[in-house]
Amino acid sequence: MSPSDPPPDAPSRAPATGSGDDGATDAANASWTVVIALSAAQFVMVLDSTVMNVSISQVVDDLGTTVAAMQAAITFYTLTMAALMLVGAKLGDVLGRLRAFVIGAIVYALGSLTTALSPNIVVLFLGWSVVEGMGAVLVIPAIAALIADNYRGRARVTAYAMIGAASGAAVAAGPLIGGYLTTYLSWRYVFVGEVVVMAVVVLFARRIVDRHPPLRVRIDLVSVLLSSAGLVLVVLGLLQSKTWGWIVPLQSPEVNGYPIAPFGISLTTWFVLGGVAVLAWFVRRQRRLVDAGRAPLLDVTLLSIRRLRSGLGALGAQYAVTAGVFFMIPVYLQMTLGLDALQTGLKIFPLSVSLILFSFAGTRLSSLWSPRTIVRIGQLVLAASAVVLLASVDAELRSPAFGVGMFTAGAALGLLASQLGNVNMSSVGVEKSSEVGGMQGVFQNLGSSLGTALIGSILIGALATAFAGTVASSALPYDVRQEVAAATEGGVELVPASSVQQIGEDAGLSEDDASELQQAYADAQVQALRIAFVGLIAIALGALAFSSGIPADVPERAGGRRRAERPEAEEAAP
Repeated sequence: MSPSDPPPDAPSRAPATGSGDDGATDAANASWTVVIALSAAQFVMVLDSTVMNVSISQVVDDLGTTVAAMQAAITFYTLTMAALMLVGAKLGDVLGRLRAFVIGAIVYALGSLTTALSPNIVVLFLGWSVVEGMGAVLVIPAIAALIADNYRGRARVTAYAMIGAASGAAVAAGPLIGGYLTTYLSWRYVFVGEVVVMAVVVLFARRIVDRHPPLRVRIDLVSVLLSSAGLVLVVLGLLQSKTWGWIVPLQSPEVNGYPIAPFGISLTTWFVLGGVAVLAWFVRRQRRLVDAGRAPLLDVTLLSIRRLRSGLGALGAQYAVTAGVFFMIPVYLQMTLGLDALQTGLKIFPLSVSLILFSFAGTRLSSLWSPRTIVRIGQLVLAASAVVLLASVDAELRSPAFGVGMFTAGAALGLLASQLGNVNMSSVGVEKSSEVGGMQGVFQNLGSSLGTALIGSILIGALATAFAGTVASSALPYDVRQEVAAATEGGVELVPASSVQQIGEDAGLSEDDASELQQAYADAQVQALRIAFVGLIAIALGALAFSSGIPADVPERAGGRRRAERPEAEEAAP
């Protein structure tokens, strides 16, 4: 049987596209309490990192640590999930999906409680970066698999849309929630709230149905090491590209005063290439295990399914754009305009509202349009929204066009969220849903890392170029212009524009020259933001390449046997 073939008892399970509306199918669906509980868990999983990003300064003061240590904690949280996501998906099959979900939720809650009570950075690192990350890799794949087990027909489409909306809403609402609590109470309350939410989720887990008994399979340790090492190398290289540079070394790590840049090439290049090589070794290992009659960690033949490849690629691109938006806009709002975390969250709020609304609108549209049509509309609207945002860029970002651009961007992300989860999970039989859930987690992680890396590199590189060019053409003294040109050769550090005048005066500039230097830096930040939006447009348009394999049929309009219910092997690439 192909991994994409419907299981023999397909009539008792969900149709592949989840679009049927017959009474028997609807009667078999769980109550909406189940998907609300699963959506709450998904919301918490995504909320964590967005909250921490806007709370860094208060955490640093509270724990007596450094920004560098906090950035390391944030990076390690991402690496923990990247390294263990496929293992977490496999454990869902071994332990049982519901049991893995409950165990993961409890572990995550314990990590959140440890983080909330942490007296220093070491305890925070253990609770947040390690324990929460380990809980997340059990919860995230199980969510996708349990949706497939508990919902059928159109209810399944709606359930996946709710999961997608929960993810997007957490990304958008994170700065608002974190900003409010950080500003008026304490960052610790965020993690206390996560403990409460996960406790409620565990309480309602008894209503969730797991139709698949645990499997007695041996997990291959070599595969675990290869997948973990490969994903960590790729993700770490992407995350550090803003510091290390992509190819030409910028700020390479040093040992005894000697920068580490083999053959004069940035570590980013070596890490990514090394990670790709290790992952290729991992794929080869999985095929050898299958040939030997042993259970692989991941059934790599799933990637031969064209619809799944397209869905995962589109999902990764969606997260890349989302991560890019939520890197550059908050940076500009806080570093250039001097807004606090709460004000930044309010500026982003239109995106959050429209994302939720259009996630559900997309499920209604699926009875009229095919998933491919809805996904392509979402991708095109996303690119158009980036153009609107580009046109709205000014010194204060107060143009109505900025709000319109944020709203339409949220609408586009909502349309994508309404389709991609169901497209991916319906590409295989429900017995493979845990593995596909893990693959979704990997592509979300890779997409977010890539989006942050690309947009961050574009923003910082453009800032250095624009600042150097503005200063060179200014009336500042010649020696100042030369000094700025030399200082910007290796990039420019992102600092609040309001602080540049004081930096200039501390360096010996007159008040007038320091003021002109500050204006040059502020102008450069505006120009850098515009260039970053061009990069975002390019990523959004590039995502269209992944939509060709998304299903193009509307099940309700298809006569006879629905095409979407045929074995997906017929749609697999040769």
